[in-house]
Amino acid sequence: MPKNTNTPKKKTLSARRVLALFLAFITLCVAGGAVTSLLFLPAVLGANSVVKAVTPSLEVEGISFDVTSLPQKSTMYANDGTTVIAEFYAQNREVVPLKDISTAMQQAVVAREDKRFFEHSGVDVQGVLRAFVQTYVKEGDQQGGSSLTQQYVKNVLATQAREDNDPIAEYHATEDTIARKMREMLIAVQMEKTYTKAEILQGYLNIAQFGSNSLYGVQAAAERYFNTTADKLTVVQAATIAAITKNPSQYDPSIEANQAEAEKQRNIVLELMYQQGYITEDEYTTAKNTPLVDTLDIQDVSHGCMAASYDAGFFCDYVVHKIENSSEFGDTEAEREKLLQEGGLKIVTTLDIDANTELMETANATIPADDASGMEIVMASVKPGTGEVLGFGLNRTYDATDAAATDQTKSSMNYAVDQIDGGGSGFPIGSSWKPINLVAWMQKGHSIMENLINPTDYVTSEFNCDGYTGGTDVWHVTNALTNGTVSPESPFLGLVHSHNTTMASLGTKIGLCAVADAAKAMGYHNAITGQEDVYSSVSMHPSLLIGGTTSVSPLTMANVYATIAADGVECTPIAMKSVTDADGNALTVPSANCHQAIDKDIIQTVAYAMNQGVVRSDGAATVAQLDNNRKTFAKTGTNEDTYVTTGGFIPNQIATFVLVGDVQDPTNNPIANISINGEYHSYWDGSTIAAPAWKKFMNAYAEKKNLPIDNDYGTPAEKYISTSTSSSTSSSSSSTSSSTTTQ
Repeated sequence: MPKNTNTPKKKTLSARRVLALFLAFITLCVAGGAVTSLLFLPAVLGANSVVKAVTPSLEVEGISFDVTSLPQKSTMYANDGTTVIAEFYAQNREVVPLKDISTAMQQAVVAREDKRFFEHSGVDVQGVLRAFVQTYVKEGDQQGGSSLTQQYVKNVLATQAREDNDPIAEYHATEDTIARKMREMLIAVQMEKTYTKAEILQGYLNIAQFGSNSLYGVQAAAERYFNTTADKLTVVQAATIAAITKNPSQYDPSIEANQAEAEKQRNIVLELMYQQGYITEDEYTTAKNTPLVDTLDIQDVSHGCMAASYDAGFFCDYVVHKIENSSEFGDTEAEREKLLQEGGLKIVTTLDIDANTELMETANATIPADDASGMEIVMASVKPGTGEVLGFGLNRTYDATDAAATDQTKSSMNYAVDQIDGGGSGFPIGSSWKPINLVAWMQKGHSIMENLINPTDYVTSEFNCDGYTGGTDVWHVTNALTNGTVSPESPFLGLVHSHNTTMASLGTKIGLCAVADAAKAMGYHNAITGQEDVYSSVSMHPSLLIGGTTSVSPLTMANVYATIAADGVECTPIAMKSVTDADGNALTVPSANCHQAIDKDIIQTVAYAMNQGVVRSDGAATVAQLDNNRKTFAKTGTNEDTYVTTGGFIPNQIATFVLVGDVQDPTNNPIANISINGEYHSYWDGSTIAAPAWKKFMNAYAEKKNLPIDNDYGTPAEKYISTSTSSSTSSSSSSTSSSTTTQ
């Protein structure tokens, strides 16, 4: 057989010896000196700014070795600031100062990785020469010989390369070459001239990988494997963790197939600790004979909104979108995402665990996720006067995987919020809009007791104003069920009975713009990105007066009702109360911008009218009456056979909005002539399903929180319920018509 001429020639032994001598020469040149052991010195200061206070800035090749610059996980909390909802990380790490890492853990990693750590000046000459001879001269198994300082350098360089999305730099930081080793040595020696041994050990313990699944640093490892913290790690636990970094994927003890080898590696560390005088013979024997599986208390490390606790996946997703969309957290979306995943943020949200839990339970009890109707229920709650979003209720499980596309019970689309925040394009809400009309009416100086003449046909030009120009076309409008009108009738009774014709007549007297202005003042905007303004063509049509052209999210409507619940104070919905970075510095969060938007007398009067719609036997929302004789403020709505709604509030405590329908395909799956959760109706409206769900939730929440009963709220101002104002005259009509009917 001919000789393979492509086989590379082996280096001669003399060449290896020359290279060995050169490496030894460089090593001896850069590594001389001895350092007194600092292992048991009072460790690093640091509770407030963790390690930053004790970590001098060292720049080598443009790389910062400040341990606080390491990627750290961010944690999202409920509104109490202590209940964890979710964690986010590119690398699961929580940086801690050396004083918060147990002595056993420090000793274990030194025993395993670098027994002469406290003697050398960055490079272990004996270790390097031994490894070089074993690997390149004797051609034995490859050995590293790197000091703990060198390993820290390697980790920092690789981490920085990943941060910079620089695969070439990452390759050079980890390639198995003498050039890489030489570079590490030079940087390591420079580090030892700037940092103390304690600071270097601290950096290594926070940056090294101690498991698969992006687990970095001893604090994360302590939590993952033993459900404890780094300062409480025992000898056995510390030895287990110290063993992992040699091969994180093979020695990770949370993987059952690894446990036999993980125990073997742990025992090697224990033996090294004994040989180096860190533990006694009895401690070594006892620890070695302890089965590894008996020491483990494995904790879930799932992260992101998919792993959110307390059924808060949809709320978590809303907060993430708020961070990604808010300039307070960076100039670009990519910067904001990186801050969330790596910035070590503490995000205290507005989530009320009780509210969110009850909302989700109510949604799923009203319409089970697998219900044959396919209908969805979407709920949102806001705390009046604060803008704080308390929670969401959807009859779906939050799931952002591909499985959600083919599983009716799962979704990652939060239809309770605007499109930009991960929701849909909004919904027509029917008569739940009508309280806004009364606000606009009173803002123009009218009493809600004035009688109006209410035909069923209106030329659209009758609603003209600066922001809307109608034409000669006719809007035909009737009242639900009766298919006619009631005339004359006051706006007050028009709201109580939810009569569309009265609302249409009201609009001709004050113009459509007055209603749009009132809506904006109360917090209304469309959900469609780029079409948010109520004055956009999406919504500006006379049928806005009966909620027929709204394109609004349930959260926005909950916020509108919150304005009524807070005596006219309107706030922008907010998802976060505070955010602090890894050093404890407070970051600016989006503001609620709370302000007095509507006159209190007007608000009290519209609240009075809403309450009358509940308590009167002929009112449209009687099914919403809350328990314990609590004064109730609610309004139902029905948009033809597509969506049914209910909005309402408990004064100064909570405002909630409910929407039911097929949020994806209402045209082909109308909410009519169907059974929902085993109950059949030929005609579903707000009172048959949305109002009962609203009532169930509000009663449960009020009881859970022991909310005070304020039966003085909703006291009307005399000037707005006076009957002295003369009745208005009839509007003109035309023979051409188009029909829209809502309730």
